[in-house]
Amino acid sequence: MRLQIQHATHYEYATEIQHGVQAYCLTPASSPHQTVVHWQVHAPAPVFASVDGYGNHTHTCSLPPRLRKGTVRAQGVVETFACAELADLPGQPSPWLYLRPTPLAEPHRRVAAFAAPHLDAGLAPDNLIALARAVCEQVSYRPGHTDVQTTALEAFDWGKGVCQDQAHVFIAACRAHRVPARYVSGYFHAPDAPELASHAWVDVCVDIEARRWLSVDVTHACLMDERHVRLAAGPDYAACPPVKGIRHGGGEETMQVHIDIQRL
Repeated sequence: MRLQIQHATHYEYATEIQHGVQAYCLTPASSPHQTVVHWQVHAPAPVFASVDGYGNHTHTCSLPPRLRKGTVRAQGVVETFACAELADLPGQPSPWLYLRPTPLAEPHRRVAAFAAPHLDAGLAPDNLIALARAVCEQVSYRPGHTDVQTTALEAFDWGKGVCQDQAHVFIAACRAHRVPARYVSGYFHAPDAPELASHAWVDVCVDIEARRWLSVDVTHACLMDERHVRLAAGPDYAACPPVKGIRHGGGEETMQVHIDIQRL
């Protein structure tokens, strides 16, 4: 599937900023799952490309002084091939890194007990999809009740959240059973549900020695398919948000995000 993606993040500050630096995880990489036909990232100042410690293609930008508002735009065309199984490239961190507890996806004994009927049976795709369904039953999709700082255990106990929360619960469950798992950010093509365009799912390491991963969309209880475009991966959301930064001055910030995905 060939997808044209336009992603705009508009932000405005109450007062002028004196200085600021932003980092963007907004650039997909080609892989057996997808081919990046072309892609561009634009910001209020020149951007500088790099690769972070998790192997993600990133950009940084030093915001100009006295800025009051700006827009970050990422756009391009990606062709997807529905390859849910991926192997790490040389230089990427060991899968063992993704067993490390992180604040947003920390293992817990209650989450471990919840996942045991599925993960004790092995890491076959059917078992992972069954766990995804169980997570969705436990954490129903209800926007507006959680935020980017909500932990896996909080979402698990509250029983509601969004794709980010469902992914964190799934990751915490895997880690509780000594299975490396990582958070994936990206896009999802759903013409009838544009609110799902910005999406999150999970890579599960099914073979540590071979560094082989199976990508599972927890929210839709399916493997990654041609509707998915991968942007970045990390231990949890905090490692690879689309836009993050620090600033001096500016006061209160307001932000609006618009994503449009069209099939070509």
